[in-house]
Amino acid sequence: MLTAKDLMSKNVITVTIDTPVQELATILSSHKISGVPVLDDNNEVIGVVTESDLIDQNKKVHIPTVMSILDSFIFLESPGKMEKELKKMSGTQVKDIFSPELITIQETTPLDELATLMAEKNIHTLPVLSGKKLVGVIGKADIIRTIAQGN
Repeated sequence: MLTAKDLMSKNVITVTIDTPVQELATILSSHKISGVPVLDDNNEVIGVVTESDLIDQNKKVHIPTVMSILDSFIFLESPGKMEKELKKMSGTQVKDIFSPELITIQETTPLDELATLMAEKNIHTLPVLSGKKLVGVIGKADIIRTIAQGN
């Protein structure tokens, strides 16, 4: 069975939290990729930033629904969500828009497991680690390419 090591792109393009959003857009566009791992000062993966994060910057703000009872306001949705959306929309650097909820895989992860993970968690970019070291990345295009090659 094919594993992450067989599918992954080994020449990994990465960014740091200080990378400007406009530079990120240029990187994704020029390399025709949908996301990149975000590295900290120790070159360890701390998250992923994707095209979706960039698109989120240009969406309309959703104002939380509130209900007024006896001169009090009750939020029917989390006001923190709106604050997070506003921060993302006004972000100028990767640190403002990236997803720190990191999901990674190891080189030995089988194809069916990583495909299931991508589908169930709606993930577009999976960093591949060997121990704690970034050794590759798998995007949905890598899986599609494997299917097209008949593997």
